[in-house]
Amino acid sequence: MRPAPLLLAFLLVPASGSALAQAGPPATATLAQAAEDRATRDGEGALLRLQVLLDRARFSPGEIDGLEGSNQARALRGFQEARGLPVTGKPDAATWEALDRDAAPVLADYTVTAADVAGPYVTLPDDMMKKAGLPKLGYSSLMEALGERFHASPALLQRLNPDAGQPRAGTVLKVPATTTPAPLPKAAKVVVDRSDSVLRLLDGGGKLLAQYPASTGSEHDPLPIGEWKIVAIAPDPTFHYNPDLFWDADPAHGKAKLASGPNNPVGTVWIDLSKPHYGIHGTPEPRGVGKRQSHGCIRLTNWDATAVAAVIGTDVPVTLQE
Repeated sequence: MRPAPLLLAFLLVPASGSALAQAGPPATATLAQAAEDRATRDGEGALLRLQVLLDRARFSPGEIDGLEGSNQARALRGFQEARGLPVTGKPDAATWEALDRDAAPVLADYTVTAADVAGPYVTLPDDMMKKAGLPKLGYSSLMEALGERFHASPALLQRLNPDAGQPRAGTVLKVPATTTPAPLPKAAKVVVDRSDSVLRLLDGGGKLLAQYPASTGSEHDPLPIGEWKIVAIAPDPTFHYNPDLFWDADPAHGKAKLASGPNNPVGTVWIDLSKPHYGIHGTPEPRGVGKRQSHGCIRLTNWDATAVAAVIGTDVPVTLQE
């Protein structure tokens, strides 16, 4: 597979090291207990349980945060459609019944390792040209790294573990149990809906296999509607930055090559499309997926982009539609 020219792909926004300052409800020692309480049907514990179950069912709510939002509603609509339920985008009784067929705990204990603590972690500058001087665009903190591993916001991990302080090797943390029991089948088609801000994977009979929230262009760089092919899939891509191709680029910037890593502008995977300069890719800002605009590409969380890349190939058509 060839590395794609990674252009027209993302908003010029700070990297996700700032996620630890993300606002959220105050820490509570009962959040983990509430999430595991199968009778709970309201409050943050129920929302956390709902998001973990949707994630495991492969109807991604994006970054799991225990807060109600548009990505959760999108995931619910997709799950309800796939299960033949009334499509409301609300966690009604029938939807809970279907979700609760997955009876595994929604939280797990994770023991922090010495390697987790050691990193290395990087200080990420806001300026694109300064980023280009770094040898690796890795994680900026332990909590950011663990958040990506467990599909969760760092703020949620802090609320689940209010007494953990600064985790050390041997610290046991409560984390979302996002591991799925069986692999996702190979997809026969990829469909991206601009109006609903989702990417869907379909099987050969048109059945919905999985759905992921997506950022899908902007007024300046609209999603290229049409039928496209997958040209290549590049894990851990470098990013070839050309400010001439970005309407909002700093005029003082020049062309630059940015190193790979989870805080690379296109994240941890690039799926190159036959439309030049366009692709499906990850992001250093998972909390913005489905909520912020892109420069025409299809932006997913890093973990969702990796899941999509694992079940498609160059024989899978891609439909980009309104």
